[in-house]
Amino acid sequence: MAANVATKEAARPPKQKQKKRKWKWTRDDTELSILALPTSIWYILFCYLPMFGVILAFKDYKITPGANFFTSLFNSEWVGFENFKYFFGLRDFPQILRNTILYNLVFIVLDIVLPVGLAIIISNIYSKRKSKTYQTLMFMPHFMSWVVVSYFVYAFLVTDKGLLNTVIQFFGGEKIPWYSTPKYWPVILIVMHVWKTIGYKMVVYLASITGIDNSLYEAAVLDGATKFQQAKYITIPSLKPIIIMMFILAVGGIFSSDFGLFYQVSRGANQPLTPVVATLDVKVYQMLTSGTIGLGKTTAASLFQAVVGCITILSANAIVRKYDRASALI
Repeated sequence: MAANVATKEAARPPKQKQKKRKWKWTRDDTELSILALPTSIWYILFCYLPMFGVILAFKDYKITPGANFFTSLFNSEWVGFENFKYFFGLRDFPQILRNTILYNLVFIVLDIVLPVGLAIIISNIYSKRKSKTYQTLMFMPHFMSWVVVSYFVYAFLVTDKGLLNTVIQFFGGEKIPWYSTPKYWPVILIVMHVWKTIGYKMVVYLASITGIDNSLYEAAVLDGATKFQQAKYITIPSLKPIIIMMFILAVGGIFSSDFGLFYQVSRGANQPLTPVVATLDVKVYQMLTSGTIGLGKTTAASLFQAVVGCITILSANAIVRKYDRASALI
């Protein structure tokens, strides 16, 4: 037996060493590099170089008379984590953090359920003209500025001659001072967020649905599957990768908020609406424009958002990768 094994080993041809293929710069590499150059320059100038400013979070920034920004920055006193202690010690910090997280949790759920549902419904409309019309109507709010939208909302909610109060009085009710009644604003903000973003996210899912093989639906119809069963067993499982990707990206922004929504629509996020509309982004802006809070403290608040957001998105991606590596971002 041992002799046979030795004979077989001897009969095998010697392994040839594979030559490593040398990488060679090609014309395609040159063309692609030229195409990527403007984007690379843009990112370096406007994304990476400004990151030098995070040093402000660890300094008590004070302007040196007659000096430029960098001279003032290097002459400012190094205070370590004192700016972070100030931010975390704010009386309304727990409330701001709660608002930011809770609103985003609601937005994450609605931004998946509603757009996916609408995308499935529109994909089943046989008339192409009607389908395109619905897509356009739902997509239009995405291009509108929150400043413009805030005036539309004001026309509806202004106490004296607002459309909603006019309707309420027509049916015998009393006028509601919307801008001084906080209890209504969580619902108003959620409705406005869905109204503005649902069209864009629906188009993303609709584009994925168009890429699903039609033969799957044809086979399901032959087997007697209903539209609901087709959506449950074909469409939604096929959308799983894009849903997971959108979920991870949304979780990464859970400590951020739509500044235009919370500040512009509420007309400045001032009292008495502050307890329900104040978020981290709104607070950073108010600190920045107050004139009494140093730039270092404002930078510390922004850096906290960025770091925690990065940790959150990496954690969410790690959890997804553990259960479904193919659906993870990295």
